[in-house]
Amino acid sequence: MKVIGAGFGRTGTTSLKAALEELGFGPSYTLGEVFRNPEHVRVWEAARRGPAGEEVDWEAFLAGYGVAVDWPACSFYEELMEAFPEAPVILTVRDPAEWYESTRSTIHGLRRLTRGPLPVRAAFALAAPFAPGVAGTVRLAESLVWEGTFEGRFEDRDYAMALFERHNEAVRRRVLPERLLVFDVREGWDPLCEFFGVEPPDGPFPHLNEARKMRRRLLGLVVLSAAAPALAVLAGVAASVFLIRRVARSRQR
Repeated sequence: MKVIGAGFGRTGTTSLKAALEELGFGPSYTLGEVFRNPEHVRVWEAARRGPAGEEVDWEAFLAGYGVAVDWPACSFYEELMEAFPEAPVILTVRDPAEWYESTRSTIHGLRRLTRGPLPVRAAFALAAPFAPGVAGTVRLAESLVWEGTFEGRFEDRDYAMALFERHNEAVRRRVLPERLLVFDVREGWDPLCEFFGVEPPDGPFPHLNEARKMRRRLLGLVVLSAAAPALAVLAGVAASVFLIRRVARSRQR
């Protein structure tokens, strides 16, 4: 592990990920890896349980990754610092009000869906076997972020923003200054490249706005959650009709 990201999601972590990979530090571990590897949920849940649970071998788990940013990694930046003592830490920062609105309109929207009306919750539950990556990510976000970090109070705007600021202050206190870069992605290449002692690339800094893409992804998850069980029901009905017809034909002979 070459770089540890301690900033919460929706603080420019997608832009940071792309920038670090362009500088040659990747590949990166983000929440998207849980979508692709739902079995990773067990590891992060074990880490959350701490000493009472299974000890995580971070070096083995994150082998092959050069960067860890965004949730769930930012929740364990201290454990990662201990496991990778040479890795510098980057704290991505953003205006608390902007961060809250961005988080609420994107990743928290999935929680509102999965905890919404009974038909929607039932659709997600039925879809889980067909989309384990979705189910695993929802489960991890619920236990680690919404109930763990925010103690079920994310919708309390003032509380969530205050916790966001406390987290950032805690990182500033706990990480040695020479190991820490406090970074606003709007600053571009210069502070990032100065921190690592490298020349800035010729191209522009990758300012990636994932909000629209994430909203489209949420819509896709809703469609998938409705479609998967519906297809299963249709398959069951078709199979039942087929069996009934076979039984009826056998009786006519």
